[in-house]
Order: sequence, then structure tokens, then C-alpha cells
Amino acid sequence: MAGEIPLILTLDNHGVPHRWVNWQQACFYYAKNLVAWTLGEQEFVFHGGISRATGRRSSITARSIIAIKGKAMAMKGFNQVPPLNNRELFRRDRHICAYCGGGFSFLRLTRDHIRPVSRGGTDTWMNVVTACRACNGVKRNRVPEESGLELLYAPYVPNKAEYLILTNRKILADQMEFLVQHVSSHSRVITLAGAAA
Repeated sequence: MAGEIPLILTLDNHGVPHRWVNWQQACFYYAKNLVAWTLGEQEFVFHGGISRATGRRSSITARSIIAIKGKAMAMKGFNQVPPLNNRELFRRDRHICAYCGGGFSFLRLTRDHIRPVSRGGTDTWMNVVTACRACNGVKRNRVPEESGLELLYAPYVPNKAEYLILTNRKILADQMEFLVQHVSSHSRVITLAGAAA
């Protein structure tokens, strides 16, 4: 059963999205009485051992969204820049090439630096877009204007809620509904969230 259990969304005590945890970590929070409050429609029951004293089997019922006591640090980290990697970059850009507008599979995409690193560009969310291999080959070590290409969309830095959406492929409907409330209405992740819901 454990393989089928989706990740549990944790929040800080103020309701700010924090991180995904597996069912074992969620059970730890429940067992240590660290769950402040819960949300979400989904419940999962996890069974433990049988007590010698009572003969009863222990169990923990976990909700799909749990707030952790003493986790006020999530608010502080909400606007921190999330780590950049290709999987989340391609998902941020919906697997669409920023130059030709074509949709491609993961293996046919590349991370393109709008201003190449060799020319002073940085490897940051604001200087990278998703590009197909053909367009990246045309652009090479140049800025788009020098290669005759034009950006079809602008890069941006995902906030914490967007990043949590980008990093989990099996988000439950109640978790998605909660996270979307923390995402700006012009985010490309909203389209992704709508498709997943």
C-alpha cells in the first residue's frame, strides 16, 4: 500500500506551504504530536504493530495536508529562489520551446541561457528558458537577437507554491486547490495546475 500513497503537503503553523513529505515522515509528525492542524479531503490510515498490553493494533490516520507545529520558517522561505534544474524548468515552461513554440518531450528539450554564460550570463531562473535542440543549435553562443530568434515568453522565478506544484507529478485535487491559492493568476503554472486537476 505504501507505494500507492501520494506525498503529503506540509504547511507551517501559519498555513504557508513548506514541502512534500512521504507517508513515513507524516507518521513521524503525528506520532510526535507535531501536527498543529490538518486540511484536505483525503485521509490515509497506516497500521503499526500490535500492543502486548492491549492486544490492539496501532494506527495513524493522516490527512493530505498537515500543518507542522513550530514551522514558522516556511513563511521566511516562501519567497526564496527555488533550486534550478531542467525538470522543473521544462515544467515551468510547459515543455514548450521559447523560440519556435513547439511542444516537445523531455529528451528533446534543452536549457537555453538567454545571455550565454560565456558572455556574462548567469545560470538562474531569469536567464534560462526551455528550448528545443534545433532552436538551441541555431542560437548557439549568441543572444536571441544575434541569431534571428525571438523569445515567445519571458522567464520568471517560481514562488514556493509554484515550485511545489512543479516538483510533484501526483498532486491530489485538494492539495492542488490549496497550492493554487498561493500562485499569481498570470503564472504559467496555473495552466499546468488546471490540466492536472
